[in-house]
Amino acid sequence: MRGRLERYENAIRGSHIVVYTQDADLRYTAISHGLLGLSVDDILGRTDDELWPNNAGAGIRALKLAVLATGQPKNAEIAFDGEPDQRWYDIHIEPLRDEAGGIVGLTCAAIDVTGRKEGEAHLRLLLRELTHRSKNLLAVIQAMARQTARHAGSTQSFLNQFGARLQALAASHDLLVRKNWHGASLTELIRSQLAVYLDRDDAQVSMTGPDVVFKPEAAQNLGLALHELSVNAARFGALMVSDGRIAITWTRDGEDADHALKIDWQEKFGPKLKPRRKQGFGSIVIEKNLARALGAEVDLKFEADGLRCRIVIPAGQFMVGADARGTGL
Repeated sequence: MRGRLERYENAIRGSHIVVYTQDADLRYTAISHGLLGLSVDDILGRTDDELWPNNAGAGIRALKLAVLATGQPKNAEIAFDGEPDQRWYDIHIEPLRDEAGGIVGLTCAAIDVTGRKEGEAHLRLLLRELTHRSKNLLAVIQAMARQTARHAGSTQSFLNQFGARLQALAASHDLLVRKNWHGASLTELIRSQLAVYLDRDDAQVSMTGPDVVFKPEAAQNLGLALHELSVNAARFGALMVSDGRIAITWTRDGEDADHALKIDWQEKFGPKLKPRRKQGFGSIVIEKNLARALGAEVDLKFEADGLRCRIVIPAGQFMVGADARGTGL
């Protein structure tokens, strides 16, 4: 019996379960572990009200009194304000009977379920955030479809343009997912939209600037603008001919958190451009959408020697503390 009892006590001590008994006055008479920073000696002989003089103590006292009165076991999850954080316990309460069957106290088991409760709370937060982002993404797709249809000359043209824009949006989204939705750097955004022109020996696109990480919404909108610039360059500008070149540079006036970012897209050695007659969907995405969504200033010029686009993005759209070292890629 002594050996069995020792094995039982060792098993209890090695588990995350706290087993304890209380008398009819709800004073602790035995306990296997300390609880919430209190040692066994701190707990023995005291009541829940004395140990936890708050709502948790009152709530668990009411449950235990109900078990003493009815003889029916009860389960509950109780939050305790411990140090340094709140702790949650799953508590099972059984009546403790004497040889005659009378209730003389309680025997209880408490399991720390704080990790599970925190996981559940985090999952709820993620689901709410996913719902919010999904609604925003659907709104962007709806606006993109409407504007593409307005400017497309045929059904096939609509399908081609809308499909390409969806792929551009998906590229930015995939990039954000890989970064756990913490943001995306400008270098990564440019590469996600222009990799085919960057990753070859006769690269037609160059990019240079400090490392800047944009917030998720800013990254999505800027990714779409970069896509429209690249499509325009491939159809009418520098990427239309093998000798054409695009230089993408970006700078900040200083390293302080309130300094805006200036992005320059400069095309050279492409076909001569004609003055713009009307504003297409691409121009709307670049000029109006960036101004509306990011509070950016956009100067889009169709100059004879190539398109030039300057975008000034407020500091509030990128992450504070980004490394200011030049990438020079």
